[in-house]
Amino acid sequence: MDRALPRAPWLRRLPSGAWTAVSWCAAALFALLLFGSTTYQVALHGPRGAFFTGLWQRAAMAVLLALPVGWARRRPVPVFGVVAAESVLTFALGENTWPLFVAMACLVGHLAAGRPRRTALTAAGGALGLWIAQWAAGSHHGETLGDAVSTVLGMAATIAVPWMIGNSVRQQRRYGQALRDHAADRAVTEERLRIARELHDMVAHSIGVIAIQSGAAGLVLDTQPERVRQALTAIESTSRETLAGLRRMLVSLRQAEAEAPAEGLEGVDRLVERAAGAGLLVEVEWRGRRRPLPPEIDLAAFRIIQESVTNAVRHSGGRRCRVSVEYGTEAVAIEVVDDGRGGTTRGPGFGISGMRERATLLNGQFSAGARPDGGFQVAARIPV
Repeated sequence: MDRALPRAPWLRRLPSGAWTAVSWCAAALFALLLFGSTTYQVALHGPRGAFFTGLWQRAAMAVLLALPVGWARRRPVPVFGVVAAESVLTFALGENTWPLFVAMACLVGHLAAGRPRRTALTAAGGALGLWIAQWAAGSHHGETLGDAVSTVLGMAATIAVPWMIGNSVRQQRRYGQALRDHAADRAVTEERLRIARELHDMVAHSIGVIAIQSGAAGLVLDTQPERVRQALTAIESTSRETLAGLRRMLVSLRQAEAEAPAEGLEGVDRLVERAAGAGLLVEVEWRGRRRPLPPEIDLAAFRIIQESVTNAVRHSGGRRCRVSVEYGTEAVAIEVVDDGRGGTTRGPGFGISGMRERATLLNGQFSAGARPDGGFQVAARIPV
């Protein structure tokens, strides 16, 4: 299944409506190009040189043929197929087809920038083959072999140049995404190493002391009660110090979470109110029989919803967000969908990595990404 790559950060700043306006402006310009080409056809060859001879007929044809381009941003592959079919129909009617191939070349560049390479190469090959076939079906009296080769090479260049530009954009975006993923993975790894070092420094020595003291107490249990008492006192003191250190470390790790007013799914209603104050309408749907969940699952589920809604408020530019929580017999399923700008990452932080980490630590499943119809979707399934 084709999946669009995330846009570059400077492109993600543009609202979704701006991209829609750009698509329809491109469709309008394409309609003018089609109208101008058919008008030139009639002026050059007379009324018999083209199928559509009336002014309004040519205008209606241009608008009708250009209309699918308005959906090229969201549905580039179907639009490419429609434009290819239009070129066949236009050729059969005796009209100029080169404007349609210009549009197909632009769509090839768009596909190369945002779709899998196989899809873009297939589109490029199909456009080139169709163009050559239509050219070969025409009349070429007086043309030499060199003229034919030059024409075919020109057609190939017209398709290849947009593909190379789009592929270059794709590679740059993949490289930027790889850098961001590497930075997120490195941050998680460094945090794990820091926690591991702290635990080792705090626990290893204390457990060693406790093991030695308990072993010594076992050896003199019947002969030297005073030594046993001293060993037990040392074990108690060491244990209390270790517990105090672990408590301080856990408090520092959970400090950000401790500042939140809610500790589980019961805080979703307050989260909805805060999001509404920020301009995002959140609709919550509860499925299944609501019941108490284990604390770690309850907290993880709320944090995933909280981070998703926060990302929607800060980065999506959308107006509506739907939260679905389903209580199953074996797992709790969470889905958060907004209607804003899509993208696999949102902002410079590591929110998506953190949500994935929460789900993975509880043997759950997690996914996040842009939706084909626009917007962003976060889904998680955590066993109970």
